Amino acid sequence: MSSTEFTDPDAPPPTDSAETPVTPTRRTFVATTAVGGAVIAGGLAGGMSLFGPEEVAAAERPPSSSVSLTVNGTRRTVTVDNRTSLLDLLREQFGLTGSKKGCNAGACGACTVLVDGQRVNSCLTLAVRVEGVEVTTIEGLAEGDRLHPLQQAFIDEDAFQCGYCTPGQILSGVGCIEEGHTGSPEEIREWMSGNICRCGCYVKIVRAVEQTAARK
Repeated sequence: MSSTEFTDPDAPPPTDSAETPVTPTRRTFVATTAVGGAVIAGGLAGGMSLFGPEEVAAAERPPSSSVSLTVNGTRRTVTVDNRTSLLDLLREQFGLTGSKKGCNAGACGACTVLVDGQRVNSCLTLAVRVEGVEVTTIEGLAEGDRLHPLQQAFIDEDAFQCGYCTPGQILSGVGCIEEGHTGSPEEIREWMSGNICRCGCYVKIVRAVEQTAARK
């Protein structure tokens, strides 16, 4: 009685020698590679690292810098991530939440503060770039219980509704007055065009800036 034999096409021809063939077959090569790769992958997945602990810690730690600045008359020194914006520094580390994060792209003016007396969008200003400067936020504009004249004018003229943009509007208005761009309502509108009021209180905002500038 005969039987059907199935042979491996990749296996070397049989020899009379009792020794195991030295040359691996394609099948044994693929199997060995697969098993070896699984062992390596398993080792890395199990927590093994190609780098030492110091190199790993350095790679995970973001670059940072020490920054010293004066905020509302108080000198502050802080270590910040180099990617931190001035807005996030003021709000998250100093707790000065009067400056609002609106668009976070410099298009609405809700985050406006004064840096050495000049108007800037704090969301676009890196904290590491304000070393040694003086920053004024809405919290530092009044003198104790005495409001800044423009703050009082906003109340008198009812120049706000929801109030979200108001801190940026007031700081921008103060800068506009100090820069001398208040010769007419049209000039005020032009120089404060970067501050958006979603409630549409522009007429009263211009009036408040105009009256404050006239009393100066």
